[in-house]
Amino acid sequence: MTKDLPQPDRSRDISQPLENLSPDETMKVRSDQLRGTIDEGLLDAITGMVSGEHNPKLMKFHGIYVQDDRDLRDERRRQKLEPAYSFLIRLRLPGGVVTPAQWRKIDELARAYGNASLRATTRQTFQFHWVLKNDLKATIRGLHEVLVDTIAACGDVVRGVMSSVNPALSTLHAQVYADASAVSEHALPNMRAYHEIWWGEARVATSEPEEPFLGRQYLPRKFKIGLVIPPHNDVDVYTQDLGFIAIVEKGELAGYNVTVGGGMGRTDSAPETYPRLGDVLGFVPRDRILAATDAVVGLQRDYGDRKTRAHARFKYTVDDLGLDFVRAEVERRLGFALEAPKPFDFVSNGDAYGWTRGEDGRWHFTLFVENGRIVNREGLRLLDGLRAVAEIHEGSFRLTPNQNVVIADIPAAGKAKIAAVLEAYGLDGRNDQSPLRLNAMACVALPTCSLAMAESERYLPELVTRIEKILAANGLAQEPITIRMTGCPNGCARPYVAEIALTGRAPGKYNLYFGGGFWGQRLNKMYLENVGEEAILEAISQVAARYASERRPGEHFGDFSIRAGFVREVTAGREFNA
Repeated sequence: MTKDLPQPDRSRDISQPLENLSPDETMKVRSDQLRGTIDEGLLDAITGMVSGEHNPKLMKFHGIYVQDDRDLRDERRRQKLEPAYSFLIRLRLPGGVVTPAQWRKIDELARAYGNASLRATTRQTFQFHWVLKNDLKATIRGLHEVLVDTIAACGDVVRGVMSSVNPALSTLHAQVYADASAVSEHALPNMRAYHEIWWGEARVATSEPEEPFLGRQYLPRKFKIGLVIPPHNDVDVYTQDLGFIAIVEKGELAGYNVTVGGGMGRTDSAPETYPRLGDVLGFVPRDRILAATDAVVGLQRDYGDRKTRAHARFKYTVDDLGLDFVRAEVERRLGFALEAPKPFDFVSNGDAYGWTRGEDGRWHFTLFVENGRIVNREGLRLLDGLRAVAEIHEGSFRLTPNQNVVIADIPAAGKAKIAAVLEAYGLDGRNDQSPLRLNAMACVALPTCSLAMAESERYLPELVTRIEKILAANGLAQEPITIRMTGCPNGCARPYVAEIALTGRAPGKYNLYFGGGFWGQRLNKMYLENVGEEAILEAISQVAARYASERRPGEHFGDFSIRAGFVREVTAGREFNA
């Protein structure tokens, strides 16, 4: 916790039990503060999953998802076998910062229990996939050895807090990262269940509320927070439930513009669900960031929909209550009025690749990691190479919101050693990719995600190769265009702000969107529904050809898609499905 940030009173406005709760709300109330019967379910030797009706959902609060290998699902069903269960474990890494010692341990655990693979996520953390039930405790206790946990990485709580990565702004990055870490620690639920189940600590009897701020019901849905440093909107701050835009005055971090109500998830069959971009609410001084966090999170805790889960995200609360009410209520909880927003500008939401020297003289190397998958493959030993870097590195690692890795804080005297390792493993040339590929992101999707309806991580690279040929034929090979793909409409790769986006509908079928903002400032709009690759490439070819011949100087692909009439501009989330 950053000591210079005052700690607000978190005991006010305690949520009260509600009538007519949704099944998930009832589950939380009856879960014994998220313990459920997870301990007993872990001992069930008959199944590869953790048995118990509600345990799979409760384990999300512990940072763990139950999954199965969907490539094998039909075959195992025919053989009358249960699914090939395994588990996803998501780490809590505020701002995506990892020490070399932590990296080495995470690498060790991935090789031992995670199918020798790491996944850098779009929220600046790592996920292990393919972990078996009997290895869950060993994995989590191994993380604990290097002071890493998975608390609240999932579930109806404040999830991992994101922080902008700008290697050139060393001092500012350190300050914003410190604030992100403070927010993460402050908003963390008091989950004694985690310590008891995974670390083996004894339960302590007390007359005090176990979770005084969130109560027994926690939040209505997941809640995401991001801190960003203009001019690069790498955290896509407008997609966050709560965003903080750093404002620098006279060379000092003065505070943050506060945004509220962003969120990406939607459901194809439910037109009442939609993505939404956050609104700028006002400005708070830096020393009030924790108070602002409590005010906004507390508002969602008390006013969020606990009856209809599909309507429970904070974006719907903001739309239902209205921005004026939200501002007034946040100010009431703060005890002071928000200042008017301070001016700022964004120019992109991508990463700056390669070598950068910070203002403190230290070096940083941003490495492209396609779709965040860190694994050894033929011709590319990425897992081994980064492990070799961690063996000699004296600084830190930073995971970017775009699924890439920054080898950060390299002393000038150590740069040559790091460069030699990158060259030895063939990683020094990984950034020599097209701008389209460097601005591409995908969620995991098949074969592990239970929600995926189509491929994403495994398919996007080859689709990008085909789109690259289209762009090259139109003289657009070096044009930066953001493209994102997800295996379902939930939006884990933040697709609805991309200039080109695809969300899965069925095997080989996607919705195609155009018109998102180049720096994440505008939602896109559906152009084609439930189509295959041939139709997707034909549509992109048509837009690209006209873009090449009709674009204005400096005009981005998404802007042109709207001006040329391929899609209309979405000015509010509720218009997204219109």
